[in-house]
Order: sequence, then structure tokens, then C-alpha cells
Amino acid sequence: MGGKILVGTASWSDPGFVERWYPKKMPAGDRLGWYAQHFELVEVNSTFYSVPKPRMVERWCAATPDDFTFDVKLHQLFSFHSTPAKLLPPDLQRRAETDAKGKVKPTPDLQEALIKSFLRSTSVLRDAGKLGVLLLQLSPAFSPRKHQLSELEPLIGMLSDYELAIEFRNRNWAIGDQLESTINFVRRYRVIFVNVDTPASDHFTVMPSDVEEVTNPKAAYLRLHGRNAKAYVTGKTVAARFDYNYDDKEIAEVAKRSKKLAEEARKLHVVFNNNNLDYAPHAALRLRKALGQIVRTPAQTLELF
Repeated sequence: MGGKILVGTASWSDPGFVERWYPKKMPAGDRLGWYAQHFELVEVNSTFYSVPKPRMVERWCAATPDDFTFDVKLHQLFSFHSTPAKLLPPDLQRRAETDAKGKVKPTPDLQEALIKSFLRSTSVLRDAGKLGVLLLQLSPAFSPRKHQLSELEPLIGMLSDYELAIEFRNRNWAIGDQLESTINFVRRYRVIFVNVDTPASDHFTVMPSDVEEVTNPKAAYLRLHGRNAKAYVTGKTVAARFDYNYDDKEIAEVAKRSKKLAEEARKLHVVFNNNNLDYAPHAALRLRKALGQIVRTPAQTLELF
């Protein structure tokens, strides 16, 4: 039969969603609840930039059904991205070592303090039974030439009680002889390898789409970035990079791939990250239909008066 397939989008509040997908004049506080009428899963993107306050997470819980799932992106300090001190919680800003440009030096003590703060907030989701996986989205700068997979071990250790998914963003981790080493490492720690749908490109920032790995039987992950190669490599904004509208044939391909991945895991999370305009929610709704899942009236027909 295969595992359960949960479909959603990366974020629920992108400007294109607000402008084109949600009913006109819908209050911001009502959007998540309305989103949850159409999907069972969302990937929280705002946590990449800041640690959410527990009261905010409580509001997320209150706005969604009991069986709704939040996948939460880990703070960028853990992703080998250059991190401004202002993106840390105020108490950690005072403790952090910074360089001349105000960028944080990610010391082990700082990372441990930040993960504790982060997990205090996400514990609200966990206690409500709504926490899916924690997503580590690595920087393309994290490459086999400059880094070792063992550098990920401290974070993996701190999150050993959680389901951790890792998305590599440097294709050199997933080609040639390196691919086997990467998958073996991820599988050894029972981390979830993030499979992707990407453009056909050999650019080092574009991961290959033909890798299909389930490294933890509890959960598998598929993120869809669109297939616009030029935009992916040259786009200056998220909307520009992932500017792609999947057609019906491509949605059918994604449905077939999703079913295959779900055969090896108890659940599969499928997240559309083609976040230009309202492409992502409409693609996600079409995938749910292609999978034979029950979908409510198409969102674009609803209106507030």
C-alpha cells in the first residue's frame, strides 16, 4: 500500500499567495486556518531567519486541525550560511562573537544555546502532536571540497530525539563516488535525505533530480523547486529563482515518483517550493487530485465579501 503522502507548500504566507490565492481582504491571522482546509502539511520558512516566540507557535496550533503537520526549517546558523547577529534571539546576540561585518562566529556553545531556544518554541508543536520533521537546508557553500560530513555530527547529536531531514544544496555531494558516501552517512544516523525536483543543469547549486533515496523508514522527503534552469541559477530573489508552473504531465510524473518513494517509508512529505505568484498551492492541489486524495473546492473559486 505504501506510506501516507502529505502534500503542502514551503510557507503559507508568500506575497504571491496573499495576492492571488487567498480570498481578497482575508485578515492575515485567518490565512493559516484557510490553508489548512486545503492541505495537511506546511513547511515553516520563517524559522530559518528567527526563533519563533512560543505564543506565536501556540497560535499556529490553534489555527489548524489536530492532524495537521508542521515541518520546521532550522535556523540558518546551523546551515553554514553567513548569519547576521541580528537574526539571533536578543539574549544570544549579546553573547555571540561577531566579525567586522557583524556576522556570527558559530561556536559550539552558541549553537547549543540556539538549539535549546529553538526547541523550546517547537516543543509547543511537539506537545500538540503537530511537529513533523526539522529541516536543515545547507548552504551551497557546504561542499565536499571545503567541508566534511562529520561537521554535521554535533547537530545530528543534539537532535537525536527528533526526525531530522537534510537538504544538500551543492550537487557535488550527490554525484559520482561521493553520492554513496553521502547516502551511507545520512542513513547511518537515520537522518532523512531530502530528494528534489530541480531543473536539468550541471551548475553546482542544482542538485540532481534522479537521486531517489529513503534513508529513514519513518519518513521520506521530496521538495519541488521547479524546472527553470536559468532562473534557478541567476535569480536574485526566492520568487525569481523558483519561478516555474508545473504542467499536468509534470504533476503526473511527480505523483508517480511520490508513490514510489512512499513505498519505502511510513510517510512521505511532498513540499512545493516553486514560490512565485500562486504556482505552489495550485501545483500542490493538482498533485493531491492526481494522488486521489480528497480535495475541497478549488481555492480560487472562494471569495470573501
